[in-house]
Parts: sequence; structure tokens; C-alpha cells
Amino acid sequence: MPTVEVTDLKDGDFLLDVREDDEWQAGHAAGALHIPISEFVARYGELTEAAPQDGRVNVICRSGGRSAQVAMYLVQQGIDAVNVDGGMQVWAAAGRPVVTDEGQQGFVL
Repeated sequence: MPTVEVTDLKDGDFLLDVREDDEWQAGHAAGALHIPISEFVARYGELTEAAPQDGRVNVICRSGGRSAQVAMYLVQQGIDAVNVDGGMQVWAAAGRPVVTDEGQQGFVL
């Protein structure tokens, strides 16, 4: 499974958050696309419309398990996708911003 470290991600890199709604509402990376894993297949078209055509899809969840599943699925579909190692827990621990939909300070649920 291709992975990327949180510290290797740059501002503006495409990020797909596959956590569930309650986790997203508690806090997420600003600018991430949110498609819960439980809705992923039905909402797959949203990803293909939003993802950069020639760029990489960085998939993130809380700790890396769910995002690994989605990243593997995307790779099988021919999409350049990687799992963000350690997920939002490592994202927050690395000091990367975690925000709510209102732009306030969020937290990882």
C-alpha cells in the first residue's frame, strides 16, 4: 500500500477525508474533501470531479485503517492514491491545523 507521511504533505495537496460525519464535524483539515467510507461507493463521482486529473489523492481517516482501504480501491481504479500514515491523529500531533466547518479550532474524534 503506497503511503505518505503527514510531514511530506504540502499546503494545497489534495486530501480526501473518509471519516464519518461526527468525526468530520469535530475537526478536519481545511480544504479536504469529505466522503465518508460508508458512502464512498455511492459518492465516487464526487471524488473524480474534485480530484486533480494528473495529481495524487491523499486519503486520510483517524488512524490509517479506513483510508488504506479506500486508497487501495482507488489504486485498483487506476487513480494515483496514497494512504496518509497515522491519519488525523498524526496530523494533529504534527501541529497541522484541525478546524470545524465554521473555521474554529477543532479536534480529532
